[in-house]
Amino acid sequence: MKQFTMPHTQITAPNVVLGLMRIEEKSDEEIRTLVRAARDAGIDFFDHADIYGGTTHRCEERFAEAMQLTSSEREQVTIQSKAGIVTDGPYYDYSYEHLIRSVEGSLRALGTDYLDILLLHRPDALVEPAEVARAFDELQAAGKVKHFGVSNHTPRQIELLQKHPDQPIVANQLQLSITHSTFIAQGVSANMQGTDQAIVRDGGGILDFCRLHDITVQAWSPFQARFFDGVFLGHPEFTELNAVIDRLAAKYDVTPEGIATAWITRHPAQLQVVLGTTTPQRVSDSAAGSEVPLTRAEWYELFRAAGWIVP
Repeated sequence: MKQFTMPHTQITAPNVVLGLMRIEEKSDEEIRTLVRAARDAGIDFFDHADIYGGTTHRCEERFAEAMQLTSSEREQVTIQSKAGIVTDGPYYDYSYEHLIRSVEGSLRALGTDYLDILLLHRPDALVEPAEVARAFDELQAAGKVKHFGVSNHTPRQIELLQKHPDQPIVANQLQLSITHSTFIAQGVSANMQGTDQAIVRDGGGILDFCRLHDITVQAWSPFQARFFDGVFLGHPEFTELNAVIDRLAAKYDVTPEGIATAWITRHPAQLQVVLGTTTPQRVSDSAAGSEVPLTRAEWYELFRAAGWIVP
């Protein structure tokens, strides 16, 4: 498993992360087996959110109930959670009161004294950066959150958010797969008139912005074809892409999941792949792609086979 030091932190992080949004109905033993498969594969970084589960903080609670981490075991892993989405609407809330309340709830649910990273889950149109700064300052000073990041934010939204907080943004979690890679594809086809791929959708070069500011991009839904409409692996709509994936899987002796992971981890931005599966074997198969040395030609072949234009 490839690892790197996340900029602005002392965290030695794997480039594959285990997301735990689907563990609510799993037994304690199933959760332990899933986490054990991740740890065996070199994954010691776990991604949560306050809204994961049928009730607020439920998946965080299930993780803690199943794992019963000792203080020394807690120190061996990185735990990240998110706040900001209110499911009643839904709507978004980055107020001081909501962020403090959410973090306190996550800490109780997880049975821990601190979060390694807190992400603001989706952009709040009513965000007041001074309130966010107040919450960040209090949470960090109390030792309850070590580092802060965002999810699904554009460059301008990040710049606005950082108008007041002193803490650096260390991560931005964005949807990314071979077939859902608009913020990569746009840059490849920049300035091509009449080409939908050239349309700027993210406020202008989010990946380049994150690289310039040493913000780690975390790729969620790495196997989703588009926005929550099924995976592309084995899907008849992506016959050409799957043929290339299968050929490369055979070449590198990994599964298709490994190649889909490798396409993301091959990027020099040191992207992290966030797995959402609850199948231990799929965790192992995906993690095996972490160190697959795709060539430039192979990376672009997968990109073209997914339907993207390479001028």
